[in-house]
Amino acid sequence: MDTANVGYSYHLPSGGWNYKIRNTLSQFSDLFSEFNKYIAPAYHHDRCERSVQMRIYSMHKGEFVMVFIAFFACFGLGVFIGLAGPSPTSTTSERAVNVIVNTTDIYQGPIHLHSPAFSTRVQQLWLLAQILTDNDDEEIFDKSFQISIAIEGVVGGHVTVNIIPETGVTNRTLHLKCKKQICEEIMILHLGSLEYTHYVLNIQMYGLKEFHYRYNIRDIVFYFKTYNPAFTQMETWFRFIFLLTTFTVACWFAHTLRKYSTQDWAIEQKWLSILLPLLLLYNDPLFPLHLVSGGCLAPLLDTVFQTTFLACVMLSWLAQYHGLRQNERGFVSFYLFKVIIVGLVWLPAMVVAVWQKYYAYYDPTFNYYMSPNYPMVKIMFFVAVTLYFLYLLVLIVKAYSDLRNMPFFDIRLRVLSAVVGTVSLAGALLAARGWGPAALQDHWAAQPAVHYDTSAPFMAQYGLFNFTLYTLAYLLSPGTGSIHETAITKDNPAFSMINDSDEDVIYGSDEESRRPLNSRSHRATSEDI
Repeated sequence: MDTANVGYSYHLPSGGWNYKIRNTLSQFSDLFSEFNKYIAPAYHHDRCERSVQMRIYSMHKGEFVMVFIAFFACFGLGVFIGLAGPSPTSTTSERAVNVIVNTTDIYQGPIHLHSPAFSTRVQQLWLLAQILTDNDDEEIFDKSFQISIAIEGVVGGHVTVNIIPETGVTNRTLHLKCKKQICEEIMILHLGSLEYTHYVLNIQMYGLKEFHYRYNIRDIVFYFKTYNPAFTQMETWFRFIFLLTTFTVACWFAHTLRKYSTQDWAIEQKWLSILLPLLLLYNDPLFPLHLVSGGCLAPLLDTVFQTTFLACVMLSWLAQYHGLRQNERGFVSFYLFKVIIVGLVWLPAMVVAVWQKYYAYYDPTFNYYMSPNYPMVKIMFFVAVTLYFLYLLVLIVKAYSDLRNMPFFDIRLRVLSAVVGTVSLAGALLAARGWGPAALQDHWAAQPAVHYDTSAPFMAQYGLFNFTLYTLAYLLSPGTGSIHETAITKDNPAFSMINDSDEDVIYGSDEESRRPLNSRSHRATSEDI
């Protein structure tokens, strides 16, 4: 084309490769910026979820401080009551030299033991043995040996009933770990429920003959360990108090949300409405059956309730951190992976619970520590816990990176993080005080090697979850105001303040399409003006 006739000319830019690369990257940047509002929604993002306004939206910093002070005061009071309470366990001892006929056969027996009188409030029985030797060497050794035990229960009129007869005795392999003259305690049997007042035990040992000739077993101390009846009474009362309080809080929380559709509830309110009924099961309304029934059903259900509640708490944390950024919450796309992660934690705990309650009920000498599958279950548990907290950390980082600057979403994140941090820290301290992963321990005295001098661990465990959910029920309940003002508001905090004046609305947009719809009363006021 002849440019002279047109009067102007057009030349393509010749910036070279640097210009072309910058131009291409800028196009990609513009493309991602268009989707940025869907990936990380801002205050003007029109979310499809509609939620009920919560009390935390209208609370001041001083009110938050008072709420958390009240929580820690109640929790501290519970721990203090536990410190002043009775010891969870009670122990009586019996020496083998006092009951064996021929002391030269102390390394093999038979040793006949008569247990003390038991009431229904002692709940369970552990029989421990500690071997004393004349070893003066610095050697530390681990000796394997077998033990067999026959058990008879004594009923009224001195009538005995064979629980494990001589013909049905099962040999169990135990490990004797000694240092100098004192060896570690060995758990011989565990009775998960006591159906008789007295028990007669006939114990025989195999494989200690050479050990006896070398180090001279001078005595064997047997310990009958049970729950303290005073602790059982305290546990019964506080379980009942927590159960009654939880029922009251659950009814009150449901009453505050009764006028709103469940589709309008925030994700925190939905999960809390699930956790409160599960907290009733966690407090175990069937606990009195432990004292009147000798079967394994009541203890097994107690363990199932506790483990399931803890798993649901872990699942709720994942769902809430992710749900604040995600509107589409289908089961397959949203919950399936989370359920699998939490299920991998829940399954090993349930396996150990069945081992402890079901198998031990039919065979008191059964010890899951000696099971060849126990190391695999333990590894599976720790791997699942590690994966869970890694996934939770990723969700926390994403939630804060996307929503930390959004008004009212930031306060929801802070409240949730305060709860997660408090429960995780307290749970870690309780686990460190115990014998390892608390999820594998169904009772605070289930591991005989751990001696609890006070009831503080029990009160801390139950007080932590009860007081935490009570506090959340107050914070997440609907705020004060008339129904037409706060019944249905956007999950977006800018929309949640639809009745504020123009001076109060500090988070707004100049674009008409991004402004929330005004209420009827505001439209009428605008028309009058």
